[in-house]
Amino acid sequence: MSELRQTPLHERHEALGATFTDFGGWSMPVRYTSDLTEHKAVREAAGLFDISHMAEFRVTGPQSGALLDFALAGRLSALAVGKAKYSLVLAEDGGIIDDVIVYRLGDESFLVIANAGNRDAVAAAFTERGRDGAEVEDVTDQYALIAVQGPHAERILGATAGLAAADLPGLGYYAWRDGTFEGAPVLIARTGYTGEDGFELLVPNEKAGALWDALLAAGTPDGLIPAGLAARDTLRLEAGMPLYGHELRRDIVPAQAGLGRVVVTAKDDFVGKAGLAARDVTDAPVLVGLVAEGRRAGRAGYAVLDADGTAIGTITSGALSPTLGHPIAMAFVPPALSETGTVLAIDVRGTGIPATVTDLPFYRRKK
Repeated sequence: MSELRQTPLHERHEALGATFTDFGGWSMPVRYTSDLTEHKAVREAAGLFDISHMAEFRVTGPQSGALLDFALAGRLSALAVGKAKYSLVLAEDGGIIDDVIVYRLGDESFLVIANAGNRDAVAAAFTERGRDGAEVEDVTDQYALIAVQGPHAERILGATAGLAAADLPGLGYYAWRDGTFEGAPVLIARTGYTGEDGFELLVPNEKAGALWDALLAAGTPDGLIPAGLAARDTLRLEAGMPLYGHELRRDIVPAQAGLGRVVVTAKDDFVGKAGLAARDVTDAPVLVGLVAEGRRAGRAGYAVLDADGTAIGTITSGALSPTLGHPIAMAFVPPALSETGTVLAIDVRGTGIPATVTDLPFYRRKK
């Protein structure tokens, strides 16, 4: 077995008493105190996450926009400088290789952030789809990525010693701006994976520890605590956000996962266009939300049952929602049983727990 990679913040996580897990080949903190405490802090105050396991690719050159238009499902050449956009890397047959966020850094410069476990697959896709006039560089090993998520996030960044950025209150959602920390450049993006307001900060490795410490010092009086992957998972589930390997997979096409809008079929050509056009997904399973009563939650891999007790689908993610107080899940079911209000059941260790199809997300923050 290969040794797990460690982020530049690993020693700080150890000092905070974190429990670790293997996530995409990285040793990542799954929790520091309790899943519930960390989840609640993000919903009510703020949580501090190390997400340095994510992969980063810089795409530059006069054909950088054209390359991304061909390599990804969206029209990234139309993205304004200072903005970000969610997109997908598709296979030739339309299956999902990864979901990514693209930031336009300049007229001929983009940053693509991909999932840790798909770093090699995305790198290979860019290599195969390359063109003259566009250069792709994997810069993952040069940077750390830190997220501050929660209703107090903006105030905490404003109070962080050594961190400077102009007009953070004026920064919109899915937008970014340049900042500095102790003289080093920092990309500050108003993005996140929790359903709350928040920021993600891309910082050179050598400044990651000091920035983590400064954020923690500024935020602790305001309720900020470190949060691990377990809380991140229940937060994103409540927000109805897909996770690669669960809701998104190589054998799933975007429309099945409710992401048909991400695909710009009007583009002249992109990898996956012909494959999607050739596939008939009329009867293919689609992603839905499920809510149940009681305390017994369906988990990934549990069967979804119809009214006759026949298995007709599969849970992709599920948990007892810390915010809502009842079980929630996402699952793939036949289109005929996907209407909001349809009553199904989840097979929880041999017992059919009634569950009702509901609209996603399960939780929306108050703005």
